[in-house]
Amino acid sequence: MRKKPAIVVGLLAAAALATSVPAQAAPASVARPAKCPQLDKGIKWYGDNRAKLQKMIDERGTCSGKGGPRPVAAFDWDNTVVKNDITDATLAWSLNHDKILRPKSWRDTSAWLTPAADRALTKACGTSVPVGRPLPTSKNAACADEIFEIREKSQTMSGEAAFAGDWNHRRTVPGYAWIPQLFAGRTPATLTHFAKQARAEQLAAPVGAKQTVGTHTLAGYVRYYDQQKDLIRTLKAAGFDVYIVSASSEPIAEAWSNGVGLDREHTIGIRNILDRHGRMTTGIKGCGGMPDGPGGALPYMDGKRCMINQEIFKIKGAAAWKQQDFAHRIALGAGDADTDVTFVNDATGAHLAINRNKAELMCRAFDNADGRWVANPMFIDPMPRKSSTYPCSTTGATLPDGSHGPVRRADGSVIPDQVDVA
Repeated sequence: MRKKPAIVVGLLAAAALATSVPAQAAPASVARPAKCPQLDKGIKWYGDNRAKLQKMIDERGTCSGKGGPRPVAAFDWDNTVVKNDITDATLAWSLNHDKILRPKSWRDTSAWLTPAADRALTKACGTSVPVGRPLPTSKNAACADEIFEIREKSQTMSGEAAFAGDWNHRRTVPGYAWIPQLFAGRTPATLTHFAKQARAEQLAAPVGAKQTVGTHTLAGYVRYYDQQKDLIRTLKAAGFDVYIVSASSEPIAEAWSNGVGLDREHTIGIRNILDRHGRMTTGIKGCGGMPDGPGGALPYMDGKRCMINQEIFKIKGAAAWKQQDFAHRIALGAGDADTDVTFVNDATGAHLAINRNKAELMCRAFDNADGRWVANPMFIDPMPRKSSTYPCSTTGATLPDGSHGPVRRADGSVIPDQVDVA
């Protein structure tokens, strides 16, 4: 096929970028500021990544002088904006402080919970505590262990599968939905309070600290990444509308997001259905035309795209699952795992991939098909360089049925196996 002249390609790209902003947002100033917001040069980034991000900010923010609707940036939370996992931290704090209420039946907590998991939880946690009252998980290590093992590995302590059935593996994972479902009977404000208590402990603990839940040992600290705090600050100063899109329970994410200057309206997570008293139920709100229910559509993998399209760009129904035109896509997407790959790939200005050796995300990052991927090691305690190549051409991608296949570009071509270079 004959190549278009470089000047035509450049003009087409510029025209596309000029429209890649959300139609519903408030207009940005047309006048170019005297001094453009700058990323802090005293904060270290890998290689020339700061310069790449600054270029995108200048091209797409108020410094472009183009005016028009405000561009959108979307960030995953755990291990993207902070080091370690705020859901693990909140669950650990709750188990160590007896905050999980006993359900009438453990099977009620998830439509996918197996009989084996129901039996294990019933045996370990007992039936002497009245339904709706706190389980003494701080003293009952067996009960805490079963709950945390299911959270961590989707299996019981004896190794039996905790979840079974049919679900779209690019839209949900039962183990993620199960955590907010465990807090049924609590109000969102109460869960946010629990998360704030955990936050205070985690931020006070030294880097590298460990904690114990039952007999499980896990990370005992969380830290905001200075680089991401500065990036979010700079994006906001440059006129971007910045959101968190997390697979954590939304009340948990809200306890943390104000630490980077974002409010509840800019924090998107798993949303429980509330009862008439304002208490959370085990029902989860749907997305993209999928009804409310057991959690078949979470802000997870393709579900993060759906939530961005539905909640930010106001695209309703099944169309929210589809990649949109440039005018209805984020300018910057940032994530650290395959759970983030769809929305990060949708970004039109920069795709920031924090490298945790996750195949599908890093296959796209290192392939760098559009030249806008920014791959960066973890800012605290980065993982070692992957010794083997990423299996992009064979099993790098997760398929809806849970099997694996090749990672493909937008034109359908297969991405070749990639070497870890960041």
